[in-house]
Amino acid sequence: MNPLIHIPDRLYSTAEFQQFEGMWDAGVLVSGPDEYRFSRPLAWSVTVSNTGGALLVAGTVKGRAETDCARCAEPFELDLAGEVEGFFLIPGMETEGQEEAEEEEFELLPEDGTLDLEPLLSAALIVELPLVPLHREDCLGLCPQCGKNLNDGPCDCEPEEADEEFELAKNPFAALKNYQFD
Repeated sequence: MNPLIHIPDRLYSTAEFQQFEGMWDAGVLVSGPDEYRFSRPLAWSVTVSNTGGALLVAGTVKGRAETDCARCAEPFELDLAGEVEGFFLIPGMETEGQEEAEEEEFELLPEDGTLDLEPLLSAALIVELPLVPLHREDCLGLCPQCGKNLNDGPCDCEPEEADEEFELAKNPFAALKNYQFD
């Protein structure tokens, strides 16, 4: 279920378009320290339009991912939907100004006319991933002493006594503690 599209000959004509859809087995996406696992294939749908010298690929990808809560480490699922967008220059059909753009933000359509949508689908999902995945906003996390999940109730740990020297060292105004203001 690799998301490949072979561009039919009719799409090499200006203003032509065609819709494509399929399923994609994303497996695992990694974003920073977080891992998003997809146990079921994701549905994708794109429209490929010839804009005169280039192909615009636009559409959506949707699926359900499992990840771990950043506070309590419990696994949870979340729905993801991303907007797919890509622009591919058609070799031999470049127009004025595309030479500079070709190097910067656009890719060339491969010689065999086959587009691999996987990079576009991955990018569309990564943009939608939360910066900090939480199974709920008010997650209490884990006790730093015993590791108990505080969402299940309080633990039996005694609160740590504050180390006054350590607390003063963290405070940038600690040097003013004994200063006499007139």
